[in-house]
Amino acid sequence: MIKVLVVDDSALMRRVLSGILMGPGGMDVTTARDGQEALARLHEIRPDVITLDVNMPNMSGLDCLDRIMIERPCPVVMVSSLTASGAETTLSALQLGAVDFLAKPAGAISLAVDDLAPVLIEKVRGAARARISPVQRLTERVRARIPPAPREAHIPLRLAGRAGVAVPGKDQDQCDFVSAAADAVVLVGASTGGPPALETLLTGLPDTFPWPVVVAQHMPQAFTGPLARRLDRACALAVTEVTGLQKLAPGHVYIGRGDADILVGLRQGAPVVMAAPSSPEHRWHPSVERLVRSAMAHLPPERLVGVLMTGMGNDGAPAMTQLRQAGGHTIAEAEETAIVWGMPGELVKAGGAEEVLNLDRIAAKLLEWAQ
Repeated sequence: MIKVLVVDDSALMRRVLSGILMGPGGMDVTTARDGQEALARLHEIRPDVITLDVNMPNMSGLDCLDRIMIERPCPVVMVSSLTASGAETTLSALQLGAVDFLAKPAGAISLAVDDLAPVLIEKVRGAARARISPVQRLTERVRARIPPAPREAHIPLRLAGRAGVAVPGKDQDQCDFVSAAADAVVLVGASTGGPPALETLLTGLPDTFPWPVVVAQHMPQAFTGPLARRLDRACALAVTEVTGLQKLAPGHVYIGRGDADILVGLRQGAPVVMAAPSSPEHRWHPSVERLVRSAMAHLPPERLVGVLMTGMGNDGAPAMTQLRQAGGHTIAEAEETAIVWGMPGELVKAGGAEEVLNLDRIAAKLLEWAQ
């Protein structure tokens, strides 16, 4: 039986979450009113999973998470409001070691229980299977506290072996698609544990990387904009959230908008990326499966590279398996580094992974293929 510690300063929220987890979830639940009480009970209860409110008196959710990751690292699911400040705080929590987050229902909680219950149970069960490395989490915690060094202004470089093709710099407001440079498109899928994994992947790519990168990260709409801005600050590539139709450009990363889908198509013979209403045929959004299939419908498979990283379920695995069979390239994150080896594991089991790599080696493989 999964042991859960529910931490929330709201008595109503504690009661609702506990009722769901103990009733339909069949879990053993203990509650705490704030971060200080949670830390006091941490070693006594030794929970398998903690649900942790972001905004609490006495000790914030981030401060409590920070202490948990030092004293007794275990899977933590943050409970966050769907606001801009709530999104930024939640992304910081994911960087510090939380494995997932749950959006607090807007309005009357009692009216949202039916919708909340299956999501909560799935996230807690998934978190219970998550791989937590104390060393890795501690390293990320320390890195998150250190502000990134300012990047020096750079001049767009020309690619070796691609005469006359310039890679756009991050400061350009407009960028035309350059077909000679963008001879492939990288399609990335991630879910649980995805934001810090995306940062590791993208910070490993230089601003001269010649291919556009399109990302489907399972998230609500309120979180993907802050995620794109955070990644844009962290890496050398230009990162934007896709809200309309955009031409694909080398050295750019396109984050699918939450609660919608992201598709690749063609306009006047040039690849583009666009937002689309979420498809009811797909369970998770932005859908990795739909992204990959849209790209395969418009571009030759040999011009596509699929990367499937940490996450629950199998989103993207069937499509990337077909991509590999058709002659495209695919990478699955290895079990050793994935927070949850669901999506990449399904790709490996289906025989669709050309490469199975630890997270910190994926960028190097992409650079090797690009050269």
